[in-house]
Amino acid sequence: MFAQYIGEISAIGTAIAFAFGSTLFTIAGRAVGSPLVNRTRLVIAVLGVMLVHLLIYGEAIPFDAGFQPWFWLGLSGLVGLALGDAMLFQAFVMVGPRISMLLMALAPVIGAVLAWLFLDESLGWIAIAGIVITVGGIVLVVTERDTSKKESSVPDEPRTFFYGVLLALGGAFGQGGGQVLAKVGLANDFPAFSALMIRLIIATIVVWAFTVAQGKVISSYHDLKANPRALGMLTIAALIGPILGVWLSLIAVQNAPVGIATALSSLTPIFLIPIAYFVFGDKVTWQAIIGTLIAVGGSILLFV
Repeated sequence: MFAQYIGEISAIGTAIAFAFGSTLFTIAGRAVGSPLVNRTRLVIAVLGVMLVHLLIYGEAIPFDAGFQPWFWLGLSGLVGLALGDAMLFQAFVMVGPRISMLLMALAPVIGAVLAWLFLDESLGWIAIAGIVITVGGIVLVVTERDTSKKESSVPDEPRTFFYGVLLALGGAFGQGGGQVLAKVGLANDFPAFSALMIRLIIATIVVWAFTVAQGKVISSYHDLKANPRALGMLTIAALIGPILGVWLSLIAVQNAPVGIATALSSLTPIFLIPIAYFVFGDKVTWQAIIGTLIAVGGSILLFV
């Protein structure tokens, strides 16, 4: 019975995986700081993906991929996973996962515009309408402020909220730009999981090289040792996102129409509404719910 809907179920699982992953990253980031979260989850993710890659392809790292995939996918990892995610994780700490992941709905919008500008991809009227609707829904949410509950992932301080929104937008630009760069590297049917491996390797090398230059390797170890609960959450979140989430998304695309798979995989901001309410104490208004639905609906139009 469920076998015929394996693609749709996997797509919903993708959205749920990223919803829970972003929640755990937020809690860990508030305990040990977002920079440590970013560099630690990259190590965990690259080791996990390396193991899966070894099981699938018989080699842990695709060394024979050639210069072009390594260059473009590596650049994609730098822009999307190193820089973009660094800003996103700080946004998690400042404004919470609900608003941060909603703003990440702009990533496909930004990717579509960049692909139109640099890859000569067409941008039809439906896609343009999707961009306008997505932006409108996000504006509706971020301009809604209700801070009547003290325990909330959305800060009372306007400056903190503003900078958190800017960082989330930076994360969306990083992911959108990373997607365009990855598309160049994925030419000639290059395996998607190998592409993920390359992106993670380059991002991990860059982030940890910066950590070494700052002299924070030892302090990172001590901070994690002093916060085993945060390390546990980081480990679970890193495995949920880069491995489980990506794996489910691939199953979804293989077994369901791309439009349906993409639409269901884009539901993460909606799943984060009840999570934000019960976990972080956010008071989610009807304006925020309607704005989220509008934004998600607009982003789905980009793939119709």
